[in-house]
Amino acid sequence: MSQEKIKNIIEAALMVSTKPLSIASILNLFESEQTLEPERNDIRAALEELQQDYLGRGIELAEIASGFRVQARDEYAPWVNHLFDERPPRYSRALLETLAIIAYRQPITRGEIEEIRGVSVSGTIIKTLFEREWIKGVGHRDVPGKPELLVSTKAFLDYFNLKKLSDLPALADIKDFDSINPDLFEALEGEAKSAAEKEKDDTKNVDVEDEDSINSEPETIEESAEEILDEVATEDDEELVEESITTEPEEADDAEEIVTSEAASDEEVTEEGAKVIPFTN
Repeated sequence: MSQEKIKNIIEAALMVSTKPLSIASILNLFESEQTLEPERNDIRAALEELQQDYLGRGIELAEIASGFRVQARDEYAPWVNHLFDERPPRYSRALLETLAIIAYRQPITRGEIEEIRGVSVSGTIIKTLFEREWIKGVGHRDVPGKPELLVSTKAFLDYFNLKKLSDLPALADIKDFDSINPDLFEALEGEAKSAAEKEKDDTKNVDVEDEDSINSEPETIEESAEEILDEVATEDDEELVEESITTEPEEADDAEEIVTSEAASDEEVTEEGAKVIPFTN
């Protein structure tokens, strides 16, 4: 099977698929094929050729978060939309602001969203975003109340024709939109700058503290050595004084004991002498 046929099979699959196709899902199309087993590089090359083939045409092969899909180009949307009886959904400014905050500040809690917007977030808005599968919960923040952490999903990226979060437009590019409150994004930009400056200041403070501690070490060591010598000298003096005071009474006691023992010995000799020598006329 030639590379051209591989490209045609992929194109046909993309045309009839109702959802984006990843490279892995495209490889599964050739599982039962005995004559050719294309590799990932072959699939990628075929997709790149299709993208080149669609240049200058009304459709394009777009790569989004979930994979690849064939879609109408944005500039032809006003005409293509006439094919659908349903009017495109319209979302409130509050919903778009909430979604934008989640997209740019995720993971984030509902309370933090309300703090940024300055007003409470309706439960209907959060419910709508969950039903559209544009957001999901990924756990709870370790604070009192354990609020749920919200993040955007692949479905959100697919809907807005994005491959990854870094493809989101810069805040400076969208804060002037009439549909979204520009003050909201100025607040987000301010918070981002504050966080960066705080991190920079913390790093600078750590460096200054380390430098001060290094400079102060010799003085501290010298002072500590002097204090230790003073304490040792003081302790030695105190020990000598205590020994002299303690020794004198002990010597005095010893002297008294010697005198007393001598006196006792004399008495004993006298008494013994009186007993030993008999009285005679």
